[in-house]
Amino acid sequence: MPPSSQKFARLYQTQSVLTTNPGNLVLMLYDGVVRFLNQALDGHADTNEVARIQKMNTAILKAQNILVELRANLDFNAGGDYARDLDRLYDYYIRRLLQANLHKSTEPIDEVLRLVGELRSGWAEMLLKQSANEPVCNVA
Repeated sequence: MPPSSQKFARLYQTQSVLTTNPGNLVLMLYDGVVRFLNQALDGHADTNEVARIQKMNTAILKAQNILVELRANLDFNAGGDYARDLDRLYDYYIRRLLQANLHKSTEPIDEVLRLVGELRSGWAEMLLKQSANEPVCNVA
């Protein structure tokens, strides 16, 4: 039986993660947070109350798990104040998403989505500068 396209997609995704540099991995994690927060917002629109709660909960927890992983892998020795600032930001994002999940509210999701989007844009810009051999700091 030939493997499904879904199986190939998972294999490709796994290989992408295993072969990418740490900076691009952080970017991929930010993309994951954005994707799951958008899923939470989509879930909020579900007219079936049980499905709405389940979709929002699942997506918010996935976003929080990524943020916990990002936070756990901060290098405070190399990153100094930048790493400490990111630690505080990640903590804030996680707490806001907890509020969103408890109250099934979109306002905290919108806020974190906007803030992570800004952080993602800055990280992507840093990676571009790094690839152009410009000096950058390494905090994650």
